[in-house]
Amino acid sequence: MSENINLFNLKSERIRTLHFTWFAFFISFYIWFNAAPLMGSIRDALGLTSQQIKVLMILNVALTIPSRIIVGMLVDKFGPRIMYTILLIISGFLCIGFSLTQTFEQMAFMRFLLAFVGAGFVIGIRMIGEWFPAKQVGLAEGIYGGWGNFGSAGAALTLPVVAMILGGLIDPANGWRYALGLSGCVALVYSIIYYINVRDTPRGSTYFKPNKTGAMEVTSPGDFFLYLLMNIPLYLALAILVWKLSPANLSMITEFQSNSIYAGLVALYLFQTYHIYKINKDIFTTPVPEIHRYKFKQVAMLNISYFCTFGSELAVVSMLPLFFLDTFTETVPWMNQVYAGMIAASYAFVNLIARPVGGFFSDNFGRKKALLILLAGLALGYFLMSLITNTWWIIGAVAVTMFCSMFVMAGEGAVFAVVPIIQRRMTGQIAGLTGAFGNVGAVVFLTVLSFVETSTFFLTIGAAALVVLVIVAVFFDEPSGQMAEVLPDGTVQMIDVH
Repeated sequence: MSENINLFNLKSERIRTLHFTWFAFFISFYIWFNAAPLMGSIRDALGLTSQQIKVLMILNVALTIPSRIIVGMLVDKFGPRIMYTILLIISGFLCIGFSLTQTFEQMAFMRFLLAFVGAGFVIGIRMIGEWFPAKQVGLAEGIYGGWGNFGSAGAALTLPVVAMILGGLIDPANGWRYALGLSGCVALVYSIIYYINVRDTPRGSTYFKPNKTGAMEVTSPGDFFLYLLMNIPLYLALAILVWKLSPANLSMITEFQSNSIYAGLVALYLFQTYHIYKINKDIFTTPVPEIHRYKFKQVAMLNISYFCTFGSELAVVSMLPLFFLDTFTETVPWMNQVYAGMIAASYAFVNLIARPVGGFFSDNFGRKKALLILLAGLALGYFLMSLITNTWWIIGAVAVTMFCSMFVMAGEGAVFAVVPIIQRRMTGQIAGLTGAFGNVGAVVFLTVLSFVETSTFFLTIGAAALVVLVIVAVFFDEPSGQMAEVLPDGTVQMIDVH
């Protein structure tokens, strides 16, 4: 794919680290979306309603919002090797627990906890950023993200078949449980493999850590207030989830419980605001030297871009197998859960190519230009998807799905081609915040889906992309020159960002 990144040169520790890390991400995504292709069986086994299924979709992305923030901070402090190992272990056990649930309430609770696995993406962003220079990092992050993201397609392609085979050998009614449990066991095994085979940095390189932990450092008063503003959508997304579960909607929790959680979210935001001020209060009295400054609005622009790109991917991957199953059951005689999963996998399949291409395009033709073009293509793609009905030729529906997905995934690659070159020591935190905005987008879009037809759902995503396109065009300044990091002995090291 690039003469500078020979993916077959396994003698290179850099390349081996890339392969071990994208596969860790692949497994995390495989687990994260292992319920979607089996939802038909799960629906029948537990007698779920359509609203309960939509709740499971929202729960599947909710906890990832705070998880990515917290894991982003932890990876900057402790390093990606230990953090990926821990995440895979915890997620493996949660996955096995999910496979054993007997009621909707149990399933909803375990799916909420299992959303933690979505934080794995942040860990690898820091790992790849440590091993590849700025001129290659977009492509390398694209390979990591694209091949790892393919885990959702891998789940859609294989789990219905695994469930059918294991069900035939053991118990047909519970084949889906065996398939889910097996994926959790794979995560447990790979956690050990990953820990043994990777290091945080190349030999002789320094692993830069934040000067302070608990919140992101900003470098101007204006950035401080923008940081506070950009945290609000994270809490609003969680509030939307609470509202969805409250007596006003599904009545899964009581009014007292929902009001208590609302109050808790407000208190948590105020506490975080205090902590952010505590860490950054010096900027109001002592200007940060120019050499150490960065523009937080760059982070903000990446956040809202990822809201549309990855946010829409999460939402669409969650609903697409069932969408194809329900849309074409009457007009396509051979349509069943297995084939619906395979067709839906076409959306995520292009991740293998599109996300690396987005990163490569960003590396070589301009960060801002790449982002604007890909957002425009994303909007067009979702407009076309809104037109899909059961009167379509199935091949045409798949072609439109893949066309849309190409821009979605390439846009994600373009976003994370920029993340590692803003401020090295805070790459995990920047990736965590940006990644969390992807989940905010998923919660928002899936909530929209619970009230409207799928055509309106797709149109909503396209409209949001057009709004973000205008904002990015006006306010985004792509990083240039060098960023400064301080070595443990106090020496300043300059790192190229182009």
